[in-house]
Formats: sequence, C-alpha cells, structure tokens
Amino acid sequence: MTLEPPARARIRRGFVDVAEGQVHYREAGQSAQSGLPLLMLHASPGSAKLLEPLMGELGRRSRVVATDTLGNGDSSPPVGAAPDIGYFADAHVRACDALGLERFDLYGSHTGASIACEIAIAHPGRVNRLILDGISLYSAQERADMLEHYAPDVVFDQEGSQLHRIWNFVRDTYLFWPWYRREAANRRHLGLPGAHDLHDKVVEVLKAARTYPLPYRAAIAYDKVPRLPLVAVPTLLACARTDMFMAYFEQAQALMPRAKPLLTEGVGSPAALAATAAQFEDFLQQPVTAAPSP
Repeated sequence: MTLEPPARARIRRGFVDVAEGQVHYREAGQSAQSGLPLLMLHASPGSAKLLEPLMGELGRRSRVVATDTLGNGDSSPPVGAAPDIGYFADAHVRACDALGLERFDLYGSHTGASIACEIAIAHPGRVNRLILDGISLYSAQERADMLEHYAPDVVFDQEGSQLHRIWNFVRDTYLFWPWYRREAANRRHLGLPGAHDLHDKVVEVLKAARTYPLPYRAAIAYDKVPRLPLVAVPTLLACARTDMFMAYFEQAQALMPRAKPLLTEGVGSPAALAATAAQFEDFLQQPVTAAPSP
C-alpha cells in the first residue's frame, strides 16, 4: 500500500505586540513532539506572504512561523530614519519572545538571510540550525550604487502614479538585475511569475509603500564579509540556480567553510517547490545539537 503524503499545511495569521506596535505573522503546521519550530524570514520588498508555498510544504511535519519584517507587509513601521540589520534582527527576536519561541530553526531569504545571520551571531543558543537562501556580497561600488537607486522613496499623488510605479518596480525585479538598469546586458532569464503571484507581491509592497525602503536599505548596507565567518550554528548555505545572487555563491562558501552548500531548483513550479522543501527538510531533520555557548 502506498501512503499518501500529508496535505499541505494550512496557513493561519495573527499579530503580536512589540515596542514599535505589532508584528504580523503567518503560521503553519503543529508543534512536533520532537524537533523545533522553524522561523522563516522573507526577502524584500514583500512580506511573509511570499513564503506561503514553502510554509505549506515544510509545515506538513512541524510548526512553521513567518514574520513580516517591521516596515513590510502588515507589521508596524520601524523606529528611526535609517535602522540597521542589527535593529531588525532584534525586532524579530522580540517578536519570537512574544510568540513563545525560545529555541528554533531559522530560515532567511535575501534580506531575511541578512537578518538571520545577525540573529544567529547574537543568539547562538536560540538558533538550532540555519538556512541562508540567497546571500549577496556587494562590492563597495555595487553597494553605493544600489543604496542610491534600488529602493527609492515612493512619492504619493492624487493621480495614483504610485500604483503604476510600484507595479513596474516589482515586475522589473524579475526582468533585470538590478531592476533600474533596463539594458540587455542586465536582463534576467527568469521570466515573470504568474499574474496572480505578481499581483500578490505588488499588493504586499503597496501596503508598506511608505516604509519598504528601510529594511531594503539596511540589507544593502549590511557588509556580510566580516559577519558570515562569525556564524557558529550548523548552516545550510543555499541558493536557487535562477537566483541573481548565484554570482556570490562561491565567495559566500569561502567565508563559511563549515556550512553545507546546496544549489536548489527554487520554488517556481510545484515540482521545484517540492524538491527544494525536501532538501531543506532533510537538513532540518538532522539530530538536534547542543546549544552553542552565547
């Protein structure tokens, strides 16, 4: 008899209070008798909405929680004009405290990976296993250019031009890298997501149009070269083959020689999603380690 795999976990939503206001989160699955919950941190400029497919897969066997970074999605804005990655890491830890997550596995994608690095460095006793899914390592020139152009403030007017600008911005991130250099040499070969997925991402950015640049700029400004070697918890250094951050993958491996490298097929199709989730699950299901010394 062939056993059917458990159904994809249902996504539930809620809020917890932090000093800045509230953090919005999504949750899937149930706490397992053995194993730890998985905290997932999303990429910019959207929200944890974009993690729902992976949450549904990984939540088949364990509890998965994904928080909207302050200034993104439905979470409250951050404090200050230029908060850094350490600030956002601390905010996520405070949200974990409110959620009752004392020790957990941790996943971060792009901006979420930068935040996850800082959480793992600052709180190694709370992070069991770490998945970094797409790491950038910008040169000083790249960083300066992107800080100037990549995440501009949104100008609001009564003609609604902000709606069109945000739609084009989100769409063009799939077509060019970086998105504001719309020349053939910067063309990506990824293709656009489906219309419904593109709409969902645009809506998530629109929700936080006033504040989405803040975590984005913090991630761009974050120099990971001196920080990645400080990560002491067991780490899976992953990257989708279609990710623009593939250009930095070998350099990231050199900075984290103890990390397990993994190239994935991403989550762009049901088959790719299932395969990638299975690879992540294999890593997370390895025996729980003793907590490192803080």
